[in-house]
Amino acid sequence: MKMDHEAAGLAQVIAGDTAISTVGKEGKGLTYRGYAIEDLAQEASFEEVAYLLIEGKLPTKSDLKKYQDTLKADQAVPDPILKILNELPKLADPMDVLRSACSVLGVIEPENKSHNTNNANNAKQIASRLIPFSASALLYWYLSNFAKVKQIETGENSIAGHFLHLLHDKAPTEEARRALDVSLILYAEHEFNASTFAARVCTSTGSDFYSAIVAAIATLRGPLHGGANEAAMKLIESFKSPDEAEAGILERLQRHDLIMGFGHRVYKDHDPRSNIIKAWANKLAREPKQVVMLSIAERIEKVMWQEKHLFPNLDFYSALVYHFLNIPTFLFTPIFVISRISGWSAHIVEQRENNKLIRPLANYIGPDLLPYLPIEERKG
Repeated sequence: MKMDHEAAGLAQVIAGDTAISTVGKEGKGLTYRGYAIEDLAQEASFEEVAYLLIEGKLPTKSDLKKYQDTLKADQAVPDPILKILNELPKLADPMDVLRSACSVLGVIEPENKSHNTNNANNAKQIASRLIPFSASALLYWYLSNFAKVKQIETGENSIAGHFLHLLHDKAPTEEARRALDVSLILYAEHEFNASTFAARVCTSTGSDFYSAIVAAIATLRGPLHGGANEAAMKLIESFKSPDEAEAGILERLQRHDLIMGFGHRVYKDHDPRSNIIKAWANKLAREPKQVVMLSIAERIEKVMWQEKHLFPNLDFYSALVYHFLNIPTFLFTPIFVISRISGWSAHIVEQRENNKLIRPLANYIGPDLLPYLPIEERKG
């Protein structure tokens, strides 16, 4: 007998304990270590949030300064990796680039084997290294192929500033820096999603920190998990006006096409992150073309709610924010990685603290026991 359809995707199945975040819990919504996402997006920086997730508490002023200095110092990319990045194809998927860069870093700067892999401080050091490193490696590869400038370190105090400075070869405005900063906060953590669970499964085997991160990146690469922000951007760009968008979405719904950027496995009525990032899309939309794109997105949102009772998730309006910040569409999902390394790292550390090999059972639906026939007696 086959499993229930919902259980087949582990929906509604509690697979473990965590003190890192709540997702869609009644009366709590989305929280990181007990702090509401609305408060963090309004008041905190991404660096504060990364520290909170990885260290388990909000930093003091001196803690934050020390952590920012650490992240700044960790922007460098080792020469052997620069050589590899120079050899990767121009048409490579950026997610493959990130996955490869992180994997090679694990060979060059391996987890300290003189300590047990339960050593939390060593893991936290690697987490702090990987966040700025991933931005530097990704953009070095991008700039090597699509621009004349190839730099790695910027001296920026924030990951958002570092990313935008590298990408555009100049210091970003405070508004642009903060817009990306808020996006990184919103993407940082989301409980036992597919990539996080992959990282925990890998960690549960006793594997090293880098392998768990690579497993998470590989999982996020799948279009049913990551990539919805890129698909949302392509959808919005395919229409010239709100009316055309409405007609186009209705036609796609009639064909039963999947509209990316809407609905969520856990949230039932709304994604608490969506209104936060939508407000930033509104703030950044100043040019006439941008205003039209925003109105197209809002019409799509309206039609999806009226026709399917589906709400936009974080990915939908994040696409517009990234577009308005002049970020190439195919770099959208890698930004997700740069942010989510903080959440993945927190889960790796937590899994190690009370580890048990994750090994679920399967419901067998194959044939009953069959007799083995000699090869000459088998029919084609």
